[in-house]
Amino acid sequence: MLHNSSRRSSIKKIVASTASITAAATVLPVLTACAQGQEAEEKTNTKLKGNINHAVSRWCFGHLSLDELCKEAKAMGIKGIDLVGPEDWPTLKKYGLESTMCNGAEINLVDGFNDKKFHAQLIKSYTDMIPRVAKAGYKNLICFSGNRRGKTDEEGWNNCVEGLKQLLPLAEKHNVVLVMELLNSKVDHKDYQCSKTAWGVELAKRLGSENFKLLYDIYHMQIDEGDVIRTIRDNHQYFAHYHTAGVPGRNEIDETQELYYPAIMKAIVETGFKGYVAQEFVPKRDDKLASLRQSIQICDV
Repeated sequence: MLHNSSRRSSIKKIVASTASITAAATVLPVLTACAQGQEAEEKTNTKLKGNINHAVSRWCFGHLSLDELCKEAKAMGIKGIDLVGPEDWPTLKKYGLESTMCNGAEINLVDGFNDKKFHAQLIKSYTDMIPRVAKAGYKNLICFSGNRRGKTDEEGWNNCVEGLKQLLPLAEKHNVVLVMELLNSKVDHKDYQCSKTAWGVELAKRLGSENFKLLYDIYHMQIDEGDVIRTIRDNHQYFAHYHTAGVPGRNEIDETQELYYPAIMKAIVETGFKGYVAQEFVPKRDDKLASLRQSIQICDV
């Protein structure tokens, strides 16, 4: 049998222990919620290294409104949105994002500068768009060679030079760069003429202007020619912009595909490139934004 003093001591210990358990039960959920909130905030506002200027192509995330995409992109550290025309530039500006590759002057991907019958329409459209791009504070404006339709390389080069030379003085005046995209002609864009780096580089050499460059799409060029890193190192002076996507399939750029993007990004950084690398993959996972977030981390070397 316990003495009174011993009983009082035991009761005090039990009460203190109970109070501690109660306090812990009250505080633990609060601490857990705080930790989860902090983790979510860190996940959203991950600090990027700053060596790559990240962008994303608008069309790949069409399930989101442009406002929604801008909010999410901003939170991920993305600096701009690709392939957005003048009607949507005010939305980008609202979120402090750049129009990293402007569009809206082209006819389409198949009717381009390699065919003289499209020159009048293209020259009119680009003459109108170049000053608008400059006035908005942007720089890159996309263009396309168009499909071969039986033309030789020489015919394509000559026609492109004839058409583009009529626009380059205006582009130079406004500090706008006309950027022709390299697209594969094996899988996605059959008969497209500017489907090899060498063809695009030869066109750039013939034009001889810093206001004409190429968009090196890593996905497309892996399909049509491979040897991506060597090509970037040898021809980087002609590239104004890069696009990504997984090969095969044009989906996520993770371990499910054949390209190793960290090495490709390091090669781009080593060239001194200061432009933008835009994610242009089509996400196949349910959580598309998680795929975008992962792609930014993969490329942030």
